Amino acid sequence: MSINSLFQFLVPKDKKFFPLFEQASSNLIELASNLHEAVNLPLKEREAIFQKIDELEQKGEDITRQTNLELSRNFITPFDREDIHSLVTAIDNVADRLHGASSIMRLYQVDKITKSIRKLTEINLEACQNIDTAVNELRNLKNIPSITAACARISKLENKSDNVYNKAVFEIFENETDVKNIIKYKEVLSVLESATDKCKSVASILESISVKHS
Repeated sequence: MSINSLFQFLVPKDKKFFPLFEQASSNLIELASNLHEAVNLPLKEREAIFQKIDELEQKGEDITRQTNLELSRNFITPFDREDIHSLVTAIDNVADRLHGASSIMRLYQVDKITKSIRKLTEINLEACQNIDTAVNELRNLKNIPSITAACARISKLENKSDNVYNKAVFEIFENETDVKNIIKYKEVLSVLESATDKCKSVASILESISVKHS
């Protein structure tokens, strides 16, 4: 048993970090849900949701900042300090990419939303839901198979995202003649695909934590 694990056995259950992890993953679902909703609305109806996404991204940054502040204040942590920092940073990176996608669509006034963009927002939402499932199992780490299964689903979703992205980019260059549209759609698709990559990074950290405590 490590020194940190011994301290964890002796002290009361953590009341600071787990709520912050859960707030971060819950906020991520809300952000991804809003983005998926936005791409299913006409251009003129998206602005209010884009503003909400701005607020959620800021909320995520605040949670990350608070978590790092708690790390500086607390000697005893529920698991390795490096893993805590990596986890909240990785979740924040997903939020940053999803927010980036909404910012690009807003900046470029992307009117027509393609099926591929909708599909990628759907994939990201599902990946974020799986992150939340795994994060909520961290409190006691007794249900390791649930964490592993959620991470496996995220990995499959990342592969699916790659396929959707590659096909979408091929179709853009094959069918689109307006250079401006090519740039717009390529950027949106790239950021959405990158968001799923970041979800997989979160899954890798969650798997690492579960292995250390299995």
